[in-house]
Amino acid sequence: MSLEIIEKIEKIYSKTVTLVSEGDLKFCEYISDKNKIFIKKMMEKNSFTGKKGDKLEVSFLEGDSLIAILFLGTGKKENLNRDIMRDVIYNGLKDVTGDILIGSEDKELIDLEIIGEVAEHIDYKFDKYMSEKKDKKLNISYFMEKNDVDVIEGKELGKIINIVRDLINEPACVITPAKLAEEAEKLGKEFGFEVEILDEKEAEKLEMKAFLAVGRASVNRPKVIVMRYQGDTASKERIGLVGKGLTYDTGGLSLKPTSSMLDMKTDMGGAATVIGTMCALAKMKIKKNVTAVVAACENAIGSNAYRPGDIIGSMNGKTIEVTNTDAEGRLTLADALTYIIRKENVDEVIDAATLTGAIMVALGDNVTGVFSNSDVNYKKLETAGKYWGEKYWQMPIFEEYKDIIKSDVADLKNSAGRLAGSITAAKFLEEFVEDKPWMHLDIAGTAFSEKNGKYFKKGATGQVVRTLYSYIKG
Repeated sequence: MSLEIIEKIEKIYSKTVTLVSEGDLKFCEYISDKNKIFIKKMMEKNSFTGKKGDKLEVSFLEGDSLIAILFLGTGKKENLNRDIMRDVIYNGLKDVTGDILIGSEDKELIDLEIIGEVAEHIDYKFDKYMSEKKDKKLNISYFMEKNDVDVIEGKELGKIINIVRDLINEPACVITPAKLAEEAEKLGKEFGFEVEILDEKEAEKLEMKAFLAVGRASVNRPKVIVMRYQGDTASKERIGLVGKGLTYDTGGLSLKPTSSMLDMKTDMGGAATVIGTMCALAKMKIKKNVTAVVAACENAIGSNAYRPGDIIGSMNGKTIEVTNTDAEGRLTLADALTYIIRKENVDEVIDAATLTGAIMVALGDNVTGVFSNSDVNYKKLETAGKYWGEKYWQMPIFEEYKDIIKSDVADLKNSAGRLAGSITAAKFLEEFVEDKPWMHLDIAGTAFSEKNGKYFKKGATGQVVRTLYSYIKG
């Protein structure tokens, strides 16, 4: 447990972490006068004023006990917000291990949601395959005389995000389409949502031709994962989530270079994101009805692989000229979108996908690009993201871009080249949303980090789950 609420202090902690605001350096009144003077002198000597990011650790004897206090400055109280608090706690504790007690003499500086959330981020490790594991963990306690906190939302969502990170960090030899389906079923039973798995033959009956073309060369056969959460039996409204589920992407016959294939285990990041969102909604018993669909497959090479120049069908009847087999995610999403709209009768749909490198060229790796036919829904999503410190940017999706994906021999082509790459990919998906309110989240930059980030360690981040959760929660 990374954050525990305690009603009685029964042990000496390895550190006591105290949050203080700039110019108001309060600390525990039970410290002896002698040690209070010592602390003040240490603060003066180290120019510690409580500015944002200020850190000072002092150790002293209090009776027979050696006490270590880590002071963290939060800056001026009038400037304090959730992002600053998240920064202060994460950067202050990211290198700390052991049992610590966190608190403040100013209760306005304590946000249990953020402490719980950040604790889960800090404590996360994907060391399953390491011979020597680092067993030291960070365990945070917060003292409350009467614990009247039922659920700490940030903490619970943090735990679920770590499940998402595990799914993405697992190698593709472990997370195959069948294994991803199995994990979804297991999580459905654990958190309380229904899961239905459609095999290849059922997908063929549904004429999911684009999806099946992508997966046909792999020994690991395609699966369609359908998840349903019924949180409001009195309502007929249903929100749809679609996640890109490429458990591995070689690029197909348009083969990627080795360096580009190395992290293609992460190409099911959209699938993991919507699975995690379903876990969060069910765990918190949100009063909404939501269905999620993942068309899971591998894009492999082989004698049966689909080829550049092929013309393939799709579930909604449109034909597609394949100009690049490495533009495969949009083909699987096209059929998943059609399925969720026609078979699950959703009222709006949001898809999440590690879809294009082009979005990273445009926005880098800290911002998720969003394409939408509803400005109202986008603004609501953006607001939900701000609460969790997740950043979004609405990208253009003008009608002129449709001309770029027109084919001379079919209704559409799956890739229009380098120009406006993320936009033309989104424009392709828009052809399959049948005028439903729709948002496409290109998470290619934000689902996985090549370095230790602002709030996340290197590897899968689990970003977007909390935003989707809050968007749906409303």
